[in-house]
Order: sequence, then C-alpha cells, then structure tokens
Amino acid sequence: MVEKIIAGGVEVSLGERLKSARPMGGGCIGEVYRVELGDGTPLVAKVDREGESHLEREAYMLGYLRERSELPVPEVYHGSDKLLLMEFVEGSSRFSDGAERHAAELLAALHSITADAYGHERDTLIGSLDQPNPPTESWTEFFRQERLLYLARVAYEAGRLPDEDVRRVERLAERLEDLIGEPNPPALIHGDVWSANVLAKGDQITAFLDPALYYADPEIELAFISLFNSFGAVFLERYAEIRGIDGRFFETRRDVYNLYPLLVHTYYFGGGYLDSVRDTLRRFGV
Repeated sequence: MVEKIIAGGVEVSLGERLKSARPMGGGCIGEVYRVELGDGTPLVAKVDREGESHLEREAYMLGYLRERSELPVPEVYHGSDKLLLMEFVEGSSRFSDGAERHAAELLAALHSITADAYGHERDTLIGSLDQPNPPTESWTEFFRQERLLYLARVAYEAGRLPDEDVRRVERLAERLEDLIGEPNPPALIHGDVWSANVLAKGDQITAFLDPALYYADPEIELAFISLFNSFGAVFLERYAEIRGIDGRFFETRRDVYNLYPLLVHTYYFGGGYLDSVRDTLRRFGV
C-alpha cells in the first residue's frame, strides 16, 4: 500500500520510476521513507495513509520558506493529503559551534522578513495540529486568542488539560499586555526549531525541516529553542550580535511564550508537560 502511494506520486510529479522505499527513523507525523528513484536519486517521502496529517500544508510551508527567505529547506516535488515528496538533504542533528553560529545567522535573517499583521495568509500546522493564523494587528491579542486560549481549549477537549488549569491560563492571558507588550513589526518565524528539525554538516546548517511558520514576535522562536535546548550559548551570543536580545526576554517573556509549546506537548503527550504548564502558571501567580 505505501509503495503504491509513493510510486504513484513519483510517476505523476517526476515522471520517474520508483526503485525502492525504506523506512527512516524519526518523523512524528506520518511515516517517513528514504526513496530511491530508478536513476539512483534519493528523496524523502512522508506518507499518511488516512490523510489526517495535512501533509499538503507542510508542503505549502516549505514552499513558502523557499520562495520568501534564504532559510535552507528541502525542495518539495509533490504535496497532497497522503503524500509529501521532497529533496533528500545530507546532515545530522549534532551541531558544532560553527553550525550554531550559522543557525543564528539564518534565523536572524528569517526574522528580518516582516508583514503588516501577526498570523499568516492561511492556517498552518504545529505537528499535525491546526495552527490558526487570522491576520491580527495586536500581538497580545493574537497570542492570547490564537495561541494560549486556543491551545488550552484544544487540550481540554482532548482530556489532557483539567478545567481548573484552563481557568488559570485564562487568568494569565488577561495580563499579557503587561507581561509581553507589543513588539513591532511582525516577523516570519520557522515555529518548530528543535534539534530533530535541523540538519547540519560540519559548520553549516543544511536544512530546517517541519516548519510551523507564521508572523510573530521573533522572541517566541528563541523561547522555543531554549525550552528544548535546540542550540546553546554560542547560538544566543551570535543572534544577539545581529539582532540584540532584550533583557526582559530572559526575565519574563521566555516563560510566557513557552506556555504555547508546553500546551501543545500537553495535548500530544500529557504527563510531565502538564506539570511544566502548572509550574509556569504558578511562577506568574495564577
């Protein structure tokens, strides 16, 4: 079944013959395969037999980044509900100091791409979860409604976030004007920069994978990176040299922003992520 789906996509999009498809490690969304064409060219295929992972939206996001930025992402050859075919990129998720500096330069450049409103021209994804992006002039309003309150509701409806914790998130959301303020202008972010979504070879980053893009306060990208230890001090130092990092990011905004990915992970996995959500809420007295 899987080979039939991949072979059909290869033939339609590339006019080539499928030689082989072997499962690869990684990939939380769908099944991931290393594909070899008849002429020996390697590709990566993501397959979702049920069509529930919105692979066409992942294809859109990768294409958007290739067209609008210099961020290295794989070229997409085919994108549909059930199949994503893309370029195979060499690299590993182990980063030298040089690779961390290169990542900082690439993301700083990405964050220099701006828009007139927060959100995006269409909804995107975080994992396989809908990420609503109605264009919004106010960052605090966008982050309140489309990130914190939205994810709290989704996690509650999935039985992962108790009602009392939803109310605590709501109380914190009422204080966002004081806690995060209004950055300007909206900046393009990758949105899901953890180590498994970045490939490096030597001192060069070769690809960023699995984006969850939208226009945001770019500090939310830095917060996500620090939460999952995607990169270390070398990355932050180089990024600060280019764009600067305000002291209130470390004091306050980093923890507020990380409520969003913590709620996402609570929805998917529960357990310790719910404890981390509660620790953050407690820190802010709610």
